[in-house]
Amino acid sequence: MKNRRAWFAFPYVIWMALFVVIPIIIMAVYAFTAADPVTNASYATMANFTGMGIYLSVFLRSFWLALLATLVCLLIGYPVAYWMAKEGPRFQRIAMALIMLPMWMNFLLRTYSWMSILENNGLLNQLFRAVGLLDLLGVEYIQMIGTSGAVVLGMVYNYLPFMILPIYSVIVKLDGSLLEAARDLGADGVRVFSKVIFPLSLPGILSGVTMVFVPSVSTFAISNLLGGGNQMMLGDLIELQFFVGVYNPHLGAAISMVMMVIVVVCMVVMNHFGEGEEQAVIM
Repeated sequence: MKNRRAWFAFPYVIWMALFVVIPIIIMAVYAFTAADPVTNASYATMANFTGMGIYLSVFLRSFWLALLATLVCLLIGYPVAYWMAKEGPRFQRIAMALIMLPMWMNFLLRTYSWMSILENNGLLNQLFRAVGLLDLLGVEYIQMIGTSGAVVLGMVYNYLPFMILPIYSVIVKLDGSLLEAARDLGADGVRVFSKVIFPLSLPGILSGVTMVFVPSVSTFAISNLLGGGNQMMLGDLIELQFFVGVYNPHLGAAISMVMMVIVVVCMVVMNHFGEGEEQAVIM
């Protein structure tokens, strides 16, 4: 019986090997090699990693903007998830549909829509001009596109559902008897939230943080479109290495490996922190 069950996992193993393991191996080979400019022959080297210091500002910008977007998503997403969980089933279904509705639209279309809103002659600047705000400030337009704020806004808009849904799924399943017991023991609303609800919702928070931070730190479409080329992030830098004019897949693979290792370390740390918090709550 066990052998039969093992066969069901065979397609999954093949899938993982073809689309996960083999691409990582190819990326590692490219990262630790370079092409001779004369003979075009590949040779082993660490130069792709040792010379990466010139892109330190790109690394710092990527992680700072990703952390900022994650924090904003958490500050917005937790109250929304908590509010949804406390309402009735009908309201929850409607709220869920409204949250998921933008996700049914293409990712690039959603980002392009924000370009039309934030650009110098976009909807917001036209509104500010109509109400006289631009004349009051003495400017032709308010610069919004091509700024780090626009990039963070784009990441928050696109990834906010990934923060709300995990937190909501945890809070909505909390045992009501625990909250009643805390109130019977004299805890007010603030203490019930801080001592019971928030600690028990940490698994959802950590899942949401991971699901927002990882795509944010590796994004390139949002930073390219809303950043206007002025807010280069790691995804843009990696993409740049595969353009015809720059074409250096070895450096692009090395940057990808470094980013992958950093993201994996962050995920391990967050998961370890979450396990520690769960044990503390149980004790």
